[in-house]
Amino acid sequence: MKNEEFLKELHAFMQSKGFIYGPFPEIYNGTAGFYAYGPLGKLLKNKIENSVRSLFFSNGFRELECPTVLPDIVWEASGHLHTYKDKIVECEKCKAIFRADKLIEEFLNKETAGLKDDEMLKEIKKIKCPSCQGSFKEEIKGYSLMMKTKVAGKDFSLRPETATVTYLPFKRLNEYFRKLPFAVFQIGKAYRNEISPRQHLLRCREFTQAEAQLFIDPKEKNNWHQYEFIKKERLPLYTSHHQEKELKLEEISLEDAIKHKHIKTKAYAWCLYLAYKQFLSFGIPKERIRIRQHLNNERAFYADDAWDIEIRLNSFGWTECCGVHDRTDYDLKKHSEFSKQKLEATREDGSKFIPHILEIAFGTDRPCFALMDLFYEKKEEKEGKSMFKVPYHMAPIDVAVFPLMKKDDLPELAEKIKLILEKDFVVDYDESGSIGKRYLRAAEAGTPYCITVDYDSLKQNDATIRDRDSEKQIRVKVNEIKEVLQTGKVKEFF
Repeated sequence: MKNEEFLKELHAFMQSKGFIYGPFPEIYNGTAGFYAYGPLGKLLKNKIENSVRSLFFSNGFRELECPTVLPDIVWEASGHLHTYKDKIVECEKCKAIFRADKLIEEFLNKETAGLKDDEMLKEIKKIKCPSCQGSFKEEIKGYSLMMKTKVAGKDFSLRPETATVTYLPFKRLNEYFRKLPFAVFQIGKAYRNEISPRQHLLRCREFTQAEAQLFIDPKEKNNWHQYEFIKKERLPLYTSHHQEKELKLEEISLEDAIKHKHIKTKAYAWCLYLAYKQFLSFGIPKERIRIRQHLNNERAFYADDAWDIEIRLNSFGWTECCGVHDRTDYDLKKHSEFSKQKLEATREDGSKFIPHILEIAFGTDRPCFALMDLFYEKKEEKEGKSMFKVPYHMAPIDVAVFPLMKKDDLPELAEKIKLILEKDFVVDYDESGSIGKRYLRAAEAGTPYCITVDYDSLKQNDATIRDRDSEKQIRVKVNEIKEVLQTGKVKEFF
């Protein structure tokens, strides 16, 4: 069940402080499912995407960028064109349509994974239409999520994910990397014609995905040397013994997960660990994360293994933010069939095979929302002002520089410090209003450190560094400020 009061407060904070605007375009009454990132929101999203690149690059992945609009034969081959549908219900009174599963999750606080249509309808009877309080028709229909367009008079579609377009240049990638395994990823826009997106950045019609694909010889899935380095790592697996309906949360090592056959292969275990590590790298608290196993009746027919990373949000409770899938050879087989091209690799012994694909699929919008949801904090004792206590390394603005007054050479020294820092940090410079109000504005932006130039600074060639969370201050020489911040020495003082 969503926390309405908190969500309303969070939305107001996002809008007023320059994080997220919308539904967009607001001056034309907005369209649900479209949002704009303001100055602070875009900086936060950049931090998310830089974190993604850092993790993937350090593990041997390489980045691609492919078109977002493709001919329908691509989507026919992938299965999206005719089967990429949501289950919807329609209000008898006002004719509004809604996703059946999201209604149940939002208004009854129940998980819908694996529910059949008749089971969903039974739950839907307990819910009134959010638009008019009418009842829903006792029928579930399919609704295509594909966004359609025309190119040179031919049918094209906007991509609903980045994964499919990653598979299409397989022959080129195989030539570039020379041998398997190889891994690539994309960060880019995707589009889905959602019915009634009502969960802010969690469910948009236009959004940014960050999806990684590992191409591997199926014979090598349990001969994965990177697994040896991480097999003792413990993950919060929300799993089921023998695929029963009841799931249980256990912190279990990957080694034991393989032993007990929760996870099928060592290469897949490594991918699952990478995904978990990525969300920890974003600064999501460990206790807010669980990794949920797909039951047999909800897993895609081509998937040999499938788990979701879920985050417990203050606003919407447990929310799926990432999927890790063993897609086997399904995608390359289908595109080979439709394109009439052989999408194969060759082993050292000369034998041909179709690679399997292990996928880490998530977006950058949901982690952005998660950070704002988890680290936004109302501070009633401070004139009702709020704080954004995001982990320091993910803060949109790294450091703020303030002259105490707008006179007596204080701005000149403050500008000098700003010029020194802005080559390596995102720096905010603010000289308007009282110093107390500037500290509060910085706290609302999540800025970890504020540097203030005062009259002692002119005599001693130093400045104060103020810590966001402790509100403690230290004095540091101007020529040492950059090093103190860069090396992390500043944390030793607070």
